[in-house]
Amino acid sequence: MTSTWKQTTRAASADGTESDWFHCRGCHTLIYRRRFDRLGQVCPECGRHGPLTARQRIDQLFDVGTVKPVDLQATVDDPLTFTDLVPYPQRLAKARRDTGLDDAVTVVHASLRGHQVVAAIMDFRFLGGSLGTAAGEAITCAAETALEQGCPLLLVTASGGARMQEGALSLMQMAKTSNAIAALGEAGLLTISLITDPTYGGVAASFATLSDLIIAEPGARMGFAGPRVIEQTIRQRLPEGFQTAEFLRAHGLVDDVRPRSELPHVLDVLLSGDSPVAADWGAERVDPVTTDVDRLPGREIGELVATARHLRRPTTLDHMAYWMDGFIELHGDRRGADCPAVVGGVGLLEGLPVVVIGHQKGHTTAEMVRRGFGMPSPAGYRKVIRLMQLAARMGVPVVTLVDTPGADPGLAAEENNQAGAIAECLRVIGGLPVPVVSVITGEGGSGGAIALAAGDRVLLCENAIYSVISPEGCAAILWKTPEAAPTAASALWLDAASLLRLGVVDGVIPEPPGGAHFDPASAAETVRDAVICAVRELRGRDGADLVAERRRRFRRFGVASAANDVKEIRK
Repeated sequence: MTSTWKQTTRAASADGTESDWFHCRGCHTLIYRRRFDRLGQVCPECGRHGPLTARQRIDQLFDVGTVKPVDLQATVDDPLTFTDLVPYPQRLAKARRDTGLDDAVTVVHASLRGHQVVAAIMDFRFLGGSLGTAAGEAITCAAETALEQGCPLLLVTASGGARMQEGALSLMQMAKTSNAIAALGEAGLLTISLITDPTYGGVAASFATLSDLIIAEPGARMGFAGPRVIEQTIRQRLPEGFQTAEFLRAHGLVDDVRPRSELPHVLDVLLSGDSPVAADWGAERVDPVTTDVDRLPGREIGELVATARHLRRPTTLDHMAYWMDGFIELHGDRRGADCPAVVGGVGLLEGLPVVVIGHQKGHTTAEMVRRGFGMPSPAGYRKVIRLMQLAARMGVPVVTLVDTPGADPGLAAEENNQAGAIAECLRVIGGLPVPVVSVITGEGGSGGAIALAAGDRVLLCENAIYSVISPEGCAAILWKTPEAAPTAASALWLDAASLLRLGVVDGVIPEPPGGAHFDPASAAETVRDAVICAVRELRGRDGADLVAERRRRFRRFGVASAANDVKEIRK
């Protein structure tokens, strides 16, 4: 069967003519309908996002003249011969008359700002967007079409849950659609879910939340059970905003919440992995990195440690602001948390799509506290893992920016398997089939740092430090007094010249006189140039070769020949 559409039903006044004004269901403000339509069904006063039909959603998202309906297989209409107050076939017939749709899901192949996608769009008007055999078949056919055409799949959800009138066959659609999304993942194809209000039940518990990326509209609600059912079950009042998009983002369950007007741009950036990039990308950049130890200025060790920790040094988000275009920050570990000590997302670096991930401290005491002093929890490392895997799916380079005293040492972190999260992070980064460039911009503290610093190229800013433990920790354990921290720092070889001699870092990025905090903009530009030159060198290499060389890089550390080389250097 082939999907068809009809115009949105408009509210009418008492005499049957269409009303020019209506009240917003959110703030009850009187709104001029034409203005509301121009804003994409968004209230200009409170920002409440009204529902869109499948046709309206298609018109909003896709390039004009590129939309082609995808033919779907026929499904059984009334498998149970179900009747409640009204026979099910009558309900279906009425829904089809009222909406002009065959069922709740419309599938198209289209272009979104030049990116070819297959899209499955749910329409809540059709029996509450419920998931029955026809809707499940449509989602599955959309995934199979995307697999056949080798392009991303976009899912736009709006559903109250399963279609009860189709019994267990409706339930089977959850497994059917989940398998279809899994096949796309196995083929390395990107999936994106756009969550609109509402998205509940079998849809939320299957294909909607299995996508690589989940973007939600403001106020959109999503969950397995509805709030009324939950309140009746637990006999408690739910918190304000429960299950809304904003609640979901705070709990790490969606990547971001974006207003409707921004969605074409956001999806454009997230789909940018297929964007053509010139073969000579970055050719005009001069590599600022030095590999000559003798050219590195010396610095008193205590002063160096203080400079590496200076509050005004550029953070990961500062670097993104200075050298990325269209950066879309992505949130959460999809397990219930969004660690603020780690930030990451997708953006364009001189036109090249990349995934950037980094520790985030802050410039004030209040921000440092809010960011956990840049010490990631297990949720932070799970977010890192998810974003690295996203980069592999998109086929784009990864840039990691390291600045942490170490991983979160707290009780909750241990209870949530901090060690396992770091280990998994190292395993994933070691096997990524895309270029990985790591830059230590401030503190590189222990396992909390190397979890993000195991790339193909590991660079160190001139006044950054990198060590197995903090000087204070080393002094307390071995010297039995924190006053020995400067002695410990010197003994640990944590400065740029020593790390370059050891081969732990591949090069050193110069900083402005006195340190990056004296001229953050200039420091960020130099880091950008160094990253571009490193990515430029690695681009185009076969994924298997990248993995093999990356593993060889770390394989050599500590073998006898390398140890003898270090002894000669110390002499």
